[in-house]
Amino acid sequence: MSLISRTWVRLGCLLALFSTLGNAHAALTISSTRIVYDGNQRSASVVIANPGKSPYAAQAWVNTAADDTTTAVPFATGPTLFRLNPGKEQTVQISGLPNDLPQDRETLFFFNLQEIPQATDGQRNALNIALRTRIKLLYRPSQVSGDPVRHLKDLQVFKTLVAGVPHLRIHNPTPYHYTFSRLEAVDGKHNRPLPNADMLAPLSEELYVLPAAAQQIVVSIINDYGGTSQPLTLPVLDAL
Repeated sequence: MSLISRTWVRLGCLLALFSTLGNAHAALTISSTRIVYDGNQRSASVVIANPGKSPYAAQAWVNTAADDTTTAVPFATGPTLFRLNPGKEQTVQISGLPNDLPQDRETLFFFNLQEIPQATDGQRNALNIALRTRIKLLYRPSQVSGDPVRHLKDLQVFKTLVAGVPHLRIHNPTPYHYTFSRLEAVDGKHNRPLPNADMLAPLSEELYVLPAAAQQIVVSIINDYGGTSQPLTLPVLDAL
């Protein structure tokens, strides 16, 4: 085979691999898209299911936004490693450990589920893709009560300039993490999504480039159950 032919074969293999990875999806499912760990409780739990036709091993753990294996976290999962046959479920308990986490606001962690596919006999060259699912775990201390959605109206929105460019400064005076499902500036009859709008931490603020003049914003968040809150309109105030 010529050098050019071998090059095209290798290129074809790489394209096939990338196509497979792009279309890959998790074989195991988690019963929720987020976990709220109530500080009044000793543990929380999620249900892992295998709706497929092949057995899987799975590993579960909690870590921080840094996504490393060295930062200590005040949570233990059990079981940490388990086998899940087709059509079966496994409850994973998340137990709290002694900690010095802030008691006046939520703290963000992540629950991880790593799939470990079973090797297939007689297919030594088969491509087995081990996927990891990562969802938010919010530690909500006992001193923080109430529904985060009801406090969404407390967000403070200001118009400001950063290096001469119009921005919106959104201040969150509440103890809750807000993950935006919708954040739009209202410019007359047009709603313009704000770029890079993801999550707003408690007792903090974020700047967003203002795509046009706006007197209001429309905001909606992901609630505790993974649903979407009703859109809320908030005024845009002049900078203090």
